[in-house]
Amino acid sequence: MPGTRKQVGATGAQTVTISSAGFNRAWAAWIADRLERRGVTVVQQRWDPPVEIPLEESLRDLTLSRGQVLVILSDWYFQLGPRGHDEWNRALREVVAPDPDRFAAVSVTTSALPGATSVLGAADLTNVGADEAERRLLTRLGLPTDPLPASAETRPGPRYPADTPEVWGGVPRRNTRFTGREELLNKAYQALQDAGTGAGVVTLYGMSGVGKTQLAAEYVYRFGSEYDVVWWVPADRRALYRQRLAELAPELGLSTGVEYGERLRAVRDALRRGEPHSHWLLVLDGADEPEHIWDLVPTGPGHVLITSRNPEWGEHNSNLVEVPVYSRDESVAFIRRRAPRLTPAEADRLADALEDLPLLLDQTAGWLNDSDLSVEEYIELLEGGIDQDVVKVSADFPLAFQTAWSILLNKLKDTVPESVDLLRLCSFFAPGSIPVRLLKEMPAGELPEQVSGLMNDPLLWNKAISQLRQYSVVRLESHESAVDEASSGESIYMHRMVHQIVGHDMTERDRREFIDVVRRALAAADPGRPTDTRLWPAYAEITPHLKWADVLKSTDPAVQTLVLNCLRYMYLSGEYRAGIKLGERAMKAWRELLGEDHPRIWDLSYHYANLLRAVGDYAGTEAIERAAVDHLRTERGVQDLEHLRAAGGLAADLRGLGRYDEALEMSGWVLAAYRELLGDQDSRTLNAQNNLGVSLRLLGRYEESLELNQRTLEARRQFLGQRHNWTLSSQTSYAIDLRLLGRYGDALSLQNQSVRVHRLVMGQDNPQTLGAEYNLALCHYRSGERATASALFTRVLERCERVLGEGAPLTMMFAAGQSCFAREHADIDQARGISEKVVDGYVNMLGENHPFVAGTRANHALILRNVGERDHAHALLEGALAALTQAVGEYHPWTLGCAINASALRNLVGDPESAATLTDAVVTRATETLGRTHPLTLSARIAHAADLRGVRERQRAEKVENEALGDLATTLGAQHVHTVSARSRNRPYWDFEPPIV
Repeated sequence: MPGTRKQVGATGAQTVTISSAGFNRAWAAWIADRLERRGVTVVQQRWDPPVEIPLEESLRDLTLSRGQVLVILSDWYFQLGPRGHDEWNRALREVVAPDPDRFAAVSVTTSALPGATSVLGAADLTNVGADEAERRLLTRLGLPTDPLPASAETRPGPRYPADTPEVWGGVPRRNTRFTGREELLNKAYQALQDAGTGAGVVTLYGMSGVGKTQLAAEYVYRFGSEYDVVWWVPADRRALYRQRLAELAPELGLSTGVEYGERLRAVRDALRRGEPHSHWLLVLDGADEPEHIWDLVPTGPGHVLITSRNPEWGEHNSNLVEVPVYSRDESVAFIRRRAPRLTPAEADRLADALEDLPLLLDQTAGWLNDSDLSVEEYIELLEGGIDQDVVKVSADFPLAFQTAWSILLNKLKDTVPESVDLLRLCSFFAPGSIPVRLLKEMPAGELPEQVSGLMNDPLLWNKAISQLRQYSVVRLESHESAVDEASSGESIYMHRMVHQIVGHDMTERDRREFIDVVRRALAAADPGRPTDTRLWPAYAEITPHLKWADVLKSTDPAVQTLVLNCLRYMYLSGEYRAGIKLGERAMKAWRELLGEDHPRIWDLSYHYANLLRAVGDYAGTEAIERAAVDHLRTERGVQDLEHLRAAGGLAADLRGLGRYDEALEMSGWVLAAYRELLGDQDSRTLNAQNNLGVSLRLLGRYEESLELNQRTLEARRQFLGQRHNWTLSSQTSYAIDLRLLGRYGDALSLQNQSVRVHRLVMGQDNPQTLGAEYNLALCHYRSGERATASALFTRVLERCERVLGEGAPLTMMFAAGQSCFAREHADIDQARGISEKVVDGYVNMLGENHPFVAGTRANHALILRNVGERDHAHALLEGALAALTQAVGEYHPWTLGCAINASALRNLVGDPESAATLTDAVVTRATETLGRTHPLTLSARIAHAADLRGVRERQRAEKVENEALGDLATTLGAQHVHTVSARSRNRPYWDFEPPIV
């Protein structure tokens, strides 16, 4: 697009029109900037004349431009392929030679150009630095080369094109055969430029093989000079995306530890703040499932470019740019660049036969150029179909692709047969980025004969890779740079279309041999400790390949252990959905392969149940764990360690189902058995001790839970270390107990420190981190720091909804807290909407009789009270009180708190005597259960004083109130919000907080 750029500090009237190919936009932008700083008026003209218009006519049109015409010479300017050297030589002699002063040129290529370009007298800008390039440019245009005054260099300008951005990583090599797509590139660029801060996201979407990745790579090279950071991230798998994004931390110079979560948090925070660089570009390649990663797309002053087959990115604040197949002109131009021996007419026929699909054109034209086969003969092969005895292909592919691939495969077999074996081996990894280093690290004796030589002979390896790259079957991926290609190859990239069709093309014998190799390679890469957060990046790389290597059909113990470790990793890292899918498939496959009662089945049941429990399927997990407990007790006895593990899982299921007394009994028995078998210091004993603490807390026995959790925390600190995820979990458990006992300052101090370490070690979106942050919000709230609590409540709920979904137990727990806070301090309508969803969610998940349903209905009744629906609120609260009394007993803190709320509603509906009787009983029970100065007991005493005033027992009311106010000031402080509120005679209320089970 032509456009005039404003003259800067003009001192003369000189005008220069820059004529350049879109491929060389970065050079045009830099040259324009350097000229404008010297007072030259610059007009930019993109050179892209239609092929059907004579070249002489297009060159004459350039002479209509203002001032001197500066041509940026490169292969792309001459459109070599569509136009030949002879055509250019004639046009240059006819148009430029008679009027040489109208034209000037600079050359940015070392390739051979048409001979007549000498008439342009081009200044060579290749292989020189920025200062020398500027001097040569100015000299060619007859401008002074004196240094600019400091005032002219104050504003930043485009980077010198030969210099890469300060931070650059993961970007594929530039495709020197890239063709066309000018409108798409400009559309993407403009959309990013026009977006506001934090909203610069563009998605290039289209079918497989259409060239989305190549288009994104060209965007990077064409516009990369405008950025200080360019980072390319594979985004087809969430775990791998998080890992690669975290690797940006050291490149940004961020001071972080080695923990993966710490690096990821630091990177996202730095991008959001724009420090140390505000001009950043992040490319998310292959993000076909927006729901898996949209919550991890960075915000901030930079730009995000996404490639995807999925237009649903438009629902996630992304501009959409559809990428179609090539236009016919683009197809012809590309084919002739790829296969110069073909005429335009032959290229047109080939494009028509291959349906203008870029990937197919690239693969076909490349080898066709080296072949003796004519285009007509090739098209006859396409039209004649495929010899199914030679190559088997999937019927899911277009016929043109199937046939073209079979021809290409036969070509590879004839030239470098090892490259075909490598392709077949790679088809048992997931498509996209394939970690071939895992294969190269295997001992030679464990590789198939036809592949061992390839892996252990660098020359043969390079030959095979070179052949595959030449025909665009794969591309090398390495940490870019000056690393020699011979030593690179940590991974290769295989397009999903190529991947799928290769997988259909091998004998059953080869299939068995190759898949076994990949399975063993993955098993050998298993770090062996999924509980260690420092090893999560390794598991994130391994897990996507399990499905493609069909590991569930392997009887190799090492491969089965890998599956179990990956399930454990998915549970601990919060990848619940992916883990449940793997666990479900594993249960089915292993039962068929190993039998219903094989020991591996009980190992698998444990991990699968953990994942199901994390999403609230407590009835399902109870059935799984009870079957395991019954079988293992019968077969191995009650003291068997696997039986104890299953029993611990069953206790967790009972907690989830609200059967707290049963859970406590089982948790206590499991802990005693572990202590007898393993001693007090074994990690399994400490886990059981932690679980017993949870059971005690759910029964309202907070002092006992605190004492037990304190011992667990101290032991875990000693034996596991301060930053182990189980130690961090114990810190949160201990802080929860402190808060529930009214020790708000102690709880806040401990939880604040724990949250910082959680974010560093586990990442800010890990479910355990989210749980820690939620408790921190509650600590701030109970301490009277409402503004801090408000921000935390909102942020934690939003992140949990994105990561786990609205129906997850953790999300509903956070939503209940947000609703209670909004009821008192924000938007009552928002509170009501959230509360209704929470109640309905718990009913659907847990059933009508669960304590969580009664508790959240009690919360909802307070909202109804606040909006004037007193009768409805009264009925709901009385029902909740009866349900909690039946479920957990009249002495449970939940029942006592609900009774405080119910007494308030009894007053409002005209029954003060019943209200006073109720709070009198609550004070007695709360004092016995929690102590006289516990915050819940103090609330009951203040409420009872109000009820006594309601029945005109003023003297007694004053005595109860004064004693309670004195205890509040002593316990919480005279200026604590609860104390101040009580002095103002605001009636206290109780919020039900669904706990972690």
